[in-house]
Amino acid sequence: MLIKNTLNHLSPNSVNDGGITELGFLNLNKLYAETGRHETIWGILRTFYYTDSLSIDDKILYPKFDVPLHSSVELSPIGYKFLVDLFLLFDKDNDGGLSEAELNQLFFPTPGIPKSWQESNFPRTVVCNDQGYVTLQGWLAQWSMTTYLDYKTTLAYLGYLGFEGNKSKNGALNTTVALNITKQRKLRKRNGKTYRSPTKDRTVFNCYILGASGCGKTSLIESFLGRHYSETYSPTIQPNIAVNNVELKGGKQCYLIMEELGELESAIIENNSKLNQCDVLCLAYDSADPESFQHLIDLRNRFRELDEVPMVFVALKADLDRQQQRCDMQPEPYTRSIFLPPPLHISSSWGSSLTELMVHLVEAANNPQFATSGLEPEPETESYITPFTGGAAAFILLASLWVVRRTFLSSRNS
Repeated sequence: MLIKNTLNHLSPNSVNDGGITELGFLNLNKLYAETGRHETIWGILRTFYYTDSLSIDDKILYPKFDVPLHSSVELSPIGYKFLVDLFLLFDKDNDGGLSEAELNQLFFPTPGIPKSWQESNFPRTVVCNDQGYVTLQGWLAQWSMTTYLDYKTTLAYLGYLGFEGNKSKNGALNTTVALNITKQRKLRKRNGKTYRSPTKDRTVFNCYILGASGCGKTSLIESFLGRHYSETYSPTIQPNIAVNNVELKGGKQCYLIMEELGELESAIIENNSKLNQCDVLCLAYDSADPESFQHLIDLRNRFRELDEVPMVFVALKADLDRQQQRCDMQPEPYTRSIFLPPPLHISSSWGSSLTELMVHLVEAANNPQFATSGLEPEPETESYITPFTGGAAAFILLASLWVVRRTFLSSRNS
């Protein structure tokens, strides 16, 4: 109360019903400096993890966080709650979107909007409202993608933005509770073919869209975010990325990252670490262009490593007249020859087909055994008898004959 009275005397705007205002905080520290209480100022700064150079301690921004190989990083419920609260706090006009001014204010205590966001042309990467403002759906999707692709950026910004989390035994702030590490993705073998094991604990998946120029990859991404696509063709030079939530059967919510690789396609495919970061491939072709499917055949022949990743074939522009493809094998027989389902026929103007595709991509990433090329399906259990079931059947047959014989003998003796 004494501090509040002192600050009120210095400036009437230093205190409000909620406590000390920003102006009041500055006036308080100015008072401490003028009265020689420098140790008190440093004590306050240390409380908020500032170092002698007035920068936030690296132990807060870059805490130790070991991620096993083939595991991924996602936001925890605590992390999502913090980001929701942050969105609501800075949505000053309660219009359900963060404007450019509101975003700038939100990121004021940080080095600015993350560099990776700027490079990917945020907010074009997420769902926005009619005014172009980032919605809560888009805000959470962007952070889900950032955490998956570069969790160190998420941890640093949690520190900048004031995430408190839990304190460790030595009193240090622990921002890592805002993140979860998924189980390691394991490999299995069937008939000599290696494939990824199913996943159960993941909610964020990464998809690379591959296909010939002009087949409709960019339009697919735009439609994924609910935006209208342009009729004017413009080739993609730099990678194009987007993220949105996908609702699976049963109501489970997941996030799907879709990346169009542009001119870096070959370099990214040849980079093992980049390819391992991909959960599913969307192999797209223009069903109205007779030359389009051959590109996918050539791509698989050139990069055999693609067969290690689950894949879904997609026939885009399905609202146009379908053309016979100029290749040795048509799409349906081709996918059948590598034990994959036929291509999904998709149009950016058919909302239901887009929803079906996104669900299909997530399910393929979740269950790679059904989407890995060259992996023969397991035989139906009903179509063969194992030694155990064969022995059991023989035992039942013998027992039945014994019962029949006993019954027959009993009837004769009587």
